[in-house]
Amino acid sequence: MTVALCLITWNELDGCKHDVPLIDRTKFEQILCVDGGSTDGTVEYLKEQGIEVFPQREKGLNQACREAVEHCTCDAFVFFHPKGTIPVEDTYKFRAFYEDGYELVIGSRMMKDSVNEEDGHLLKPRKWFVLGLGVAAFILFRREGYTVWDTLHGFRGMTVEAFKKLEISDMSPSVDIEMVCRSYKFRMKRIEFPTRESSRIGGETHFKAWSTGKKLLRYLWWEIWRDR
Repeated sequence: MTVALCLITWNELDGCKHDVPLIDRTKFEQILCVDGGSTDGTVEYLKEQGIEVFPQREKGLNQACREAVEHCTCDAFVFFHPKGTIPVEDTYKFRAFYEDGYELVIGSRMMKDSVNEEDGHLLKPRKWFVLGLGVAAFILFRREGYTVWDTLHGFRGMTVEAFKKLEISDMSPSVDIEMVCRSYKFRMKRIEFPTRESSRIGGETHFKAWSTGKKLLRYLWWEIWRDR
């Protein structure tokens, strides 16, 4: 089993400067990046660090993830968004799950021993929305196997064969929940493990809560009818 680390970036220089030096490169057979058009020096920094960077051809998160898998030469991959929010060493945990036969592996902020950025807040709208989507996906699509609760965390990976079978749509930014829903439909072997999320080091989120939420709900409705 060979594993690639696929970085997904768009103006994440601060996060890259924090995360990239911490990566133990002996843990991966390939490290690559798909960049969505950074103008803050992200691309130049990654190239200085010896990481191959592929300019994103089509706009959208779904498209970035599909292109990353196209460039992957390994059996499986890990999507990692270098924002300084997730412990880099957690990227090393995926290999053991792949070797145990899991096809979809997710670093979860929603399970025991995990930490969500909102856990210290009285109101947790983002966390509650993610859990709500997990319930919806479970009701609509799950027929057997493990139930995924962190449906929107981009820190995840799959075997390349399984990912290609999903046929991820162009409905960005649905890729994270789409991987879950489609894995239910195809009865793929899946699992989560706890990780710890902190606030991003720099830059701003590219996915505003209200507009992103509407797009994800629209995707769920579309997925119901997709294979009919």
